[in-house]
Amino acid sequence: MCGIVGVVSKNPVNQLIYDALLLLQHRGQDAAGIATNHGSKFAMHKANGLVRDVFRTRNMRSLPGNIGIGQVRYPTAGSTSEEEAQPFYVNAPFGIVLAHNGNLTNAAELKIELFKKDFRHLNTDSDSEVLLNILAYQIQEVVNGYSLDPASLFRAVSILHKRVRGSYAVVAQIAGFGLLAFRDPYGIRPLCLGIAQTDDGPEYMLASESVALEGLGFKFERDVTPGEAIFIDLDGKMYSQQCAENPSLNPCAFEYVYLARPDSIIDGASVYLTRLKMGQYLAEKIRHQFGAGEIDVVMPIPDSSRPSAMELAESLNLDYREGFIKNRYIGRTFMMPGQAIRKKSVRQKLNAIVSEFKGKNVLLVDDSIVRGTTSREIVQMARESGARRVIFASAAPPVQFPNVYGIDMPTRSELIAYGRTQDEICREITADALVYQEVADMKRAIFDVNSQLVSVEASCFDGHYITGDVSDDYLDRLEAARNGTRSDKEDMVRSQLNLNLSHSD
Repeated sequence: MCGIVGVVSKNPVNQLIYDALLLLQHRGQDAAGIATNHGSKFAMHKANGLVRDVFRTRNMRSLPGNIGIGQVRYPTAGSTSEEEAQPFYVNAPFGIVLAHNGNLTNAAELKIELFKKDFRHLNTDSDSEVLLNILAYQIQEVVNGYSLDPASLFRAVSILHKRVRGSYAVVAQIAGFGLLAFRDPYGIRPLCLGIAQTDDGPEYMLASESVALEGLGFKFERDVTPGEAIFIDLDGKMYSQQCAENPSLNPCAFEYVYLARPDSIIDGASVYLTRLKMGQYLAEKIRHQFGAGEIDVVMPIPDSSRPSAMELAESLNLDYREGFIKNRYIGRTFMMPGQAIRKKSVRQKLNAIVSEFKGKNVLLVDDSIVRGTTSREIVQMARESGARRVIFASAAPPVQFPNVYGIDMPTRSELIAYGRTQDEICREITADALVYQEVADMKRAIFDVNSQLVSVEASCFDGHYITGDVSDDYLDRLEAARNGTRSDKEDMVRSQLNLNLSHSD
């Protein structure tokens, strides 16, 4: 999961990109980077850490230019090494820098193709560097000595779509030419376009969420459609073209459940309104499952579950209370590496108001349950605060399957719902009762808000991988690679593809 932004302006863009990354900080807290283009030269600064810590005044001064891209990163492929912070750069052809949100499901195959057939070298394990080199190679092939133009770029993206599988929303700069952005043919990861009219002409911003546009004075124009590529030249002229053969819109359901800010609109659906709808549908299920007087109060687990919890309480005519106070200077526990660190951080992140729990039957509402570590700690905190009974409700269905499209939950063994019944999960988190949203109701909540949507990517809930290339064997290899050493990963890739690097076809 990452947040990306690209800007073409009439004025220096370094501050605009910095501010946009602050608005997207919730999408990645591991690393941040900005690259700008001044004439034919790139300037770039990136490092591990939060945006406010990565960029100092001296760094901002070293980022001149009226066009640039930026990224906040939470790694789902590669490693947490600072060398894998984005954007990535290649010097041929023309010089390209790229930032990517998503995850390539055929990255292992592409790495060998790049080495064996395209004769391109990779410096990291990041699939974003793979994507950059595929793009660079295809641009080089279609240009073939001729000058670069939008039509050539769109042909290169069309070929890229045929080679690359998985999820990807991309912003890239081409030195001396302009800004290129595109989205995978399934529209899994979000990307939207904003325009600001100035006396000097229009300025453009592309970003992962609409909140980044609106917070900086850009009018939300539209979402980039699945498979579409947009190119904006240095004069501010915009070109766009559909570059995929059979595109279809399947936005990630987990964006609406948890990842996106509630004030964002993703593919025509307000995140806030979808969470309210999820609360309504969850309330219907709870009404049939519990009798009058069995629940005294409804409490959210701050912050992303708050809209669902509020709507649920209103629908059931129950008291709504804030029982936990959040320390906003602790990162998202879902995004912290390691179970022990997550467990410790829960107590640092949340503190219970004892008077709200004492002697009450409490219904706790969370946006989802992934690993269960946070849920277990929160239930125990409620009991320690004097709750008579603790019922736990998830506004999302059970997370039973790995997500391979850019969310860090790739191993089945890490998921508390994998291979367990609901009663077993309830015992694991030590709750008195557990209620999950139905998959159909979660999808219906999104479709209710935007009736034009007919499909969402919900593989972590329903096990259906929209790209059609994810099998149990693939997941086994992915988990083996994640748990193995670097050499183990290389051996896995070679055996998987049955390729002999010592000779060519």
